[in-house]
Amino acid sequence: MTLVLAPDRYKEQIRAFLTSNFYISDIAALNDDASLLDQGIIDSTGVLEVVGFIETTFGIAVDDNEILPENLDSIQGMAHYIASKVDLAADT
Repeated sequence: MTLVLAPDRYKEQIRAFLTSNFYISDIAALNDDASLLDQGIIDSTGVLEVVGFIETTFGIAVDDNEILPENLDSIQGMAHYIASKVDLAADT
């Protein structure tokens, strides 16, 4: 039996990474589904930092064709992306 962390658990780790690596003026107001790009929290270089965080922290490879807004533009998107990659890796 493989224990797979729920997306909510990933959200906590993602939020902690974002708050320690990027300027967020009001952490409490940062919704899980808010666009990090539209709010100016991350830019194109920041996306690369997020990819590095995901690969290092969760031990998964982010393919170039997976660097998409639906995967990396919000806390919710990242959490679901990570959960799907972890689930996929657990099945192999």
